[in-house]
Amino acid sequence: MVTATAISANAANLIREWIEGGKYPAGSLLPSQRDLSELLGISRTSLREALSTLQGLGLVVSRPGKGVYVAADAGDGTPPPWRFSKSHSLTDIYQLRFALEGFTVGLAAAALLPEDIDALRENTEAMRVCIDASDFTQAARLDFDFHMRIIAIAGNRAIADILRNSTDVMQESQRLPFYQRGSRLATYTEHCAIIDALAAGDASLAQRAMSDHIVRAAQRAGVHFPAGSRAGDGVAPGHLPG
Repeated sequence: MVTATAISANAANLIREWIEGGKYPAGSLLPSQRDLSELLGISRTSLREALSTLQGLGLVVSRPGKGVYVAADAGDGTPPPWRFSKSHSLTDIYQLRFALEGFTVGLAAAALLPEDIDALRENTEAMRVCIDASDFTQAARLDFDFHMRIIAIAGNRAIADILRNSTDVMQESQRLPFYQRGSRLATYTEHCAIIDALAAGDASLAQRAMSDHIVRAAQRAGVHFPAGSRAGDGVAPGHLPG
């Protein structure tokens, strides 16, 4: 049975494809809710949820009494503004994650059990479903859970507390990379590489995969910082691959 959430997510995804494909260009007025719901074959309630999702992504703008318009910069792959700029720079957050998580994943490689690998794979597949549905908020929650599970396996409670006490900030840093068109599944692919390294029990490979992931996620969010040789084989600081 298809759930109401799945129906609205599928509708949001289809409308997004129409916007990004040029059917409804930036600044244009979308059809009325009655026409859209008939076109999509869904209820007005499901449509409103889909439009709310698109508005949260910055793709559409609701103008009372006038209708719903495609945002002027919709579909350009630009992440929304960093919401925590008054307290933390996005660069600082990614540098913190690079320093802490590259270390702890090495500890996890020596401590994890087969069921841990299964749980990490299950999490990553669930995240992919959310990415495909353009539900970047839930994808970011699953992304955060993935990293926190690895830290829990490593057994370093101090690092876990540091990151858990900044859950909102961390999840927002993980949400932004999903907006880059053409690279939305990169986080999924990079998580799979981390899991494969952990499953092989190779601490060095796991550290390299985690470091690469965080640096590249930062780039997708618009952040570039020198990370040394750990950020990729043969890559000089400040010249990291996209």
